[in-house]
Amino acid sequence: MYCGNQKKIQKKFKLWGYTLKVEALNEVLSFLSHYQDVPSQDEALDVLLDNLQHQSLKSSILDKNSVHGVASLLLKAQTAGAVEEDSSNCISSAALRIIDDIFIIPKFRYDPVKKFFYEYTGRIPIHGDASAKAFLYRDRFLLLLQRLYRDPDFSRPAFSSERSQFGSREISPIQSLIGLTGRRWVMGVISQLEDGHFYLEDLTAAVEINLSNAISSKCVVKTEAYYFTVQDLFSGFVLENTIVLAEGEMLLDGIFQVKTCGFPPLENRDKSISAFPGIDFFGCGTLTKEETLRFADMEKRAVNDMFVVISDIWLDNKDTMTRLEEVLHEYDKQDVVPSLFIFMGNFSSHPCNLSSDSFSSLRSQFGELGQIIGACTNLMQQSRFLLIPGPDDPGPSTALPRCALPKYITEEFKKHIPNALFSSNPCRVKFCNQEITFFRQDLLYRMRRSCLIRPSTEETSDPFKHLVATITHQGHLCPLPLTVQPIIWNYDHCLHLYPTPQTIVLGDKSEQKEFEYAGIKCFNPGSFSTDSTFVAYRPYNREVELSGLQKG
Repeated sequence: MYCGNQKKIQKKFKLWGYTLKVEALNEVLSFLSHYQDVPSQDEALDVLLDNLQHQSLKSSILDKNSVHGVASLLLKAQTAGAVEEDSSNCISSAALRIIDDIFIIPKFRYDPVKKFFYEYTGRIPIHGDASAKAFLYRDRFLLLLQRLYRDPDFSRPAFSSERSQFGSREISPIQSLIGLTGRRWVMGVISQLEDGHFYLEDLTAAVEINLSNAISSKCVVKTEAYYFTVQDLFSGFVLENTIVLAEGEMLLDGIFQVKTCGFPPLENRDKSISAFPGIDFFGCGTLTKEETLRFADMEKRAVNDMFVVISDIWLDNKDTMTRLEEVLHEYDKQDVVPSLFIFMGNFSSHPCNLSSDSFSSLRSQFGELGQIIGACTNLMQQSRFLLIPGPDDPGPSTALPRCALPKYITEEFKKHIPNALFSSNPCRVKFCNQEITFFRQDLLYRMRRSCLIRPSTEETSDPFKHLVATITHQGHLCPLPLTVQPIIWNYDHCLHLYPTPQTIVLGDKSEQKEFEYAGIKCFNPGSFSTDSTFVAYRPYNREVELSGLQKG
């Protein structure tokens, strides 16, 4: 039991970012002594931590008073019968972890010599020097390279063996291409070092490439296990700054003639985790085996939990607010209300940048939104609200990741909904064992404009599916060129998708879509203000309900 395992309690608090003083630890032990068995104590501790997270604590180092206040309220509520198992099978709020500040997640770098990830513990300034930009590309490249080396079709053979007529697919360093003849496989970042001239760069060198003859037709490479097709690699948008696998040969003029080109193969999530066990890439803390099993059971039982995702809520548009009020009131009438509402920007029909004079109007409009939600009694009592800024919402810059909306804008809203969370963009949510990433950015239009090679239409012509293939194979939420979408160099790791989460929510102004790719559930709720669409997501079985209001 916990009462005899103080180290376990301290470790649990540390995973949540807290340090316990001795008197605070004794207070936690006193609180847990009211519960008889280990499962009850586990759940009680999760509830305690979840409630502490919503307190305005002055420090992450907890003293007796910090713990005593919350623990007393929980015990009092339990005695009064307010804390009881929900008959509707909705999950405890303790199983829902929200990283509302993406800037605090740990930063890991891959060491290609020792072949492991180490956590970068130094100071991470917002404004990095020139080396920070170089590390941005280096970290992205090494992340995919170590993943590629575990793929049996691209790993270096342990013993020399006869190859098929199609040749070897061992990756050659670009530096080694000089003086070599015949086809070679290389991996690198596509860059434009000179106007109109594209290069492929890895950690050893850069070589100019010719993409004019790069094809997307099926080119079969036979292996002992199965037929591998370059077509499978080629799905997606090939952009400047993306990392690609290319097959071709060096010409006499020193240019690498690309014959086929595509993305590094995707790796199964479980395989990525098992390769580096115990590393918390997602940022929610690592779980013990017992906690993982307990959360897995809780997730299966949470059949009535539902997340409602609504994107593009223009608070300055009367029609939008009328439709939103209709949606909220309909959910408020239900016997079981959604556990979580995710509102994604943009929150205004026009950009709110530093030159905008509408900040006071937006502030009052958020207050009106708070009043609408406050009128929904059931939602106020049982639902949580998470708000994620869009690309045109107020903020210090348009660079990613975006910080949460300024407090000046949200103060009026929080007067009505004090427990609402205003998150950074992107935002990470962990429901039991399920990792969910939310990202609000108009990617599809800009990726299609920036595409260097037209994606294959043999398997699909749906651009959303190509978008999903691009970000998952790249292991990055926004692999656009930095000239198209600026990124804070030192915080590029906040946009990584490694290991790939179970669910990715891409808020985009394009039409509503759902797509499951290599076991990853991806969906776009669409633009509520334009198309009146939104999504209801059930995490226990990862079911996506594409929803909307009838027009007119």
